Amino acid sequence: MAIRDTGKAPTRVKPKERFDFFHDERVRSVLYQLLTACVVGWLVWYLITNTAHNLEVRGMNTGFGFLTATAGFDTDFKLVEYEPGVGTYGRIFLIGCLNTLLVSFLAVIASTILGFIIGILRLSSNWLVARLALAYVELVRNTPLLLQIIFWYVGVFSILPRVKNSIDLSGGAEVAFLNNRGLYMGWPIPGDLFWMTITAFVIAVIAVVFLKRWAHKRQDNTGQQFPTFTASLALLIVLPGIVYLMTGSPLGWDLPTLQGFNFVGGAALPPAFLALLIALSIYHAGHLAESVRAGILSVNKGQTEAALAIGLRPGRAMALIIIPQAMRAIVPPMISQWMNVVKNSSLAVAIGYSDVVALFMQTALNQAGYAVEMVGMTMAFYMFISLSISGVLNIYNKRVQLVER
Repeated sequence: MAIRDTGKAPTRVKPKERFDFFHDERVRSVLYQLLTACVVGWLVWYLITNTAHNLEVRGMNTGFGFLTATAGFDTDFKLVEYEPGVGTYGRIFLIGCLNTLLVSFLAVIASTILGFIIGILRLSSNWLVARLALAYVELVRNTPLLLQIIFWYVGVFSILPRVKNSIDLSGGAEVAFLNNRGLYMGWPIPGDLFWMTITAFVIAVIAVVFLKRWAHKRQDNTGQQFPTFTASLALLIVLPGIVYLMTGSPLGWDLPTLQGFNFVGGAALPPAFLALLIALSIYHAGHLAESVRAGILSVNKGQTEAALAIGLRPGRAMALIIIPQAMRAIVPPMISQWMNVVKNSSLAVAIGYSDVVALFMQTALNQAGYAVEMVGMTMAFYMFISLSISGVLNIYNKRVQLVER
C-alpha cells in the first residue's frame, strides 16, 4: 500500500502542563512573600508586647495622652504662640518640628546655591580660583560637622560685641543689629490692603512661568533669544510695586529698639540658630560641589564646543546647555544631601538650639517620661521629611532622565 506525501510538516502536540504546587514559580514567590510578611509582623508584635510588658512591670505609663498635658518649661525660640504652664507637650512637639524645618529649609537653599557656585568654580580655567575652590571643598569635607557647628557658635558668635556695642548691619539705618545674643532685625506688619500686593506678586510669578515657556518655544522655532531674566525681574518688581503704591503702602515695620539690657521689638534669631545655619550650609555645600563638578564632567565636551561654535558665551553655554544635561547626574546625590541636611540638624542639641530633639526628646522627655512614644514620634518626623524630599526630587529626577527608545 502506497503512502501519500502531502508536503505538510507534522503538527507538534504541546505536552499538557502539570501544575505542581511546590515547584510552581508564581506560587513560590507569593508563598515566600507571605512568609516574610508573617515573620516581620510577628517581630513587630513581639517587640510591642514585650516593650509594653516591661513598661508595665516598671510602673511606667504608656500611650499618647501626655500630648494634651501642660508643659512647665519655656523655649528661647519659637515660631508659634506658647506659654509655659498653659501650652501642652503637643505644642512643644510642634514648636520643635517648626524650628527644625526652618533651619533645614534655609540650609538646603543656601547649601544648594553655594554648592553649585563652588562646583562650577572647581572647573574654572583660572588656576587660583580653581585651587581656592578645591581648598574649600577639602577643608569642609574633611572636618566633622559637629566641630564646625561648635566653631561657629563658640569661636564666632560668642565673641561678638555685647548688646550696647551691637554691629549695625543696615549701615546706620538701625534696622538690623548683630551681637553676642543674636541677630535683631525689623519685622514687617502688613496692613489691611496688603493682600492685594501679595495677589499681584502671585500673578507676576504665574506670568513669569508663561513668559519662560513662550520664550523657549520662540527660541526653538526661530532661534532668537528673548531676555527672560530682565523681563521676569521687571514683572516681579514693577507689578507688585505699582499695586503696593496705589494701595497706600500698606506695610509697616516693627523695628528693634534698645531698652535696658536688650533689644525690644522686631524679630530675633539666637546665636545657636545662626551658627547651625551657617555650619550646615557650608558643610553640605562642599559635598554638593563635588556632585556638581562630577555632573558637569559627565557631559560630553562636544556639547560645550558646539555651544561655543554657534556663538554662545561660556556662561550662557553653561546655563543653557551643560547644567540641564548635568542635572541627570547631579539630582541623585543631591537628594541624599538634602536629606542629610534635615537629619544633621539634630546636632543642634550640642549648642542648645531648640530643635525637635532638644525640646521634645530631651527636655520634654525628662519631665514627662514617655520615652518610647517620644523617641518614636521624633523618628517618624525625620522619616516623613526624608521620604517627602526623596519623593519630590525623584519625580523631578524621572523627568530629566534620558528615555531609551
